[in-house]
Amino acid sequence: MIDLYTFATPNGQKVSIALEELGLQYKTHVVDITKGEQFKPEFLDINPNNKIPAIVDHATQDHRPLKVFESGAILIYLAEKTGQLLPSNQRGRAEVMEWLMFQMGGVGPMFGQLNHFARFAPKKVPYGIERYHAESRRLVGVLDGKLGSGDYVAGRYSIADIALYPWVAGTRAYFPELFRGSSNVVQWLHRVGSRPAVERGMKVPQLK
Repeated sequence: MIDLYTFATPNGQKVSIALEELGLQYKTHVVDITKGEQFKPEFLDINPNNKIPAIVDHATQDHRPLKVFESGAILIYLAEKTGQLLPSNQRGRAEVMEWLMFQMGGVGPMFGQLNHFARFAPKKVPYGIERYHAESRRLVGVLDGKLGSGDYVAGRYSIADIALYPWVAGTRAYFPELFRGSSNVVQWLHRVGSRPAVERGMKVPQLK
């Protein structure tokens, strides 16, 4: 059994999608970041960086609970634990890692900053909005170019697609103009989003 500490954000949804795809048993614990629950001592004991998601795996080789935080690290851990969604061969693994880091270092931060400055910042800062809008559009173009050569970002469906999907799907809902002319990305969104495990994972956690 795996304990999943999460909230309804793209980073949280990455891990719930992976757990669903891998068929692993898990229990969901809601960490309401709108109420500051990520700063509670019991959660900081699991993730000292006070961010969701985090997991505690109780089914380990040494029979001791294992805590893992940072969504990318969790995806790699789960893939290696099960031997799925991450190729074992050198070239395939390298390509998945490239596109996983593309999400971690580019798509997530840039899309997140665009969302903040355009939708939630107390004051509108045109420079910030324009900067993150332009960079987000560039990243969509990079992704669209890659998807022009295959159905998934690293050949076969992998943790790289899982990492990207919640961020890309959510951003398209609020900033559709970024995706004009990016038909490869739009088709990929439909392809990945129609997977039953993705549909289930995107609904975790179900907030009241």
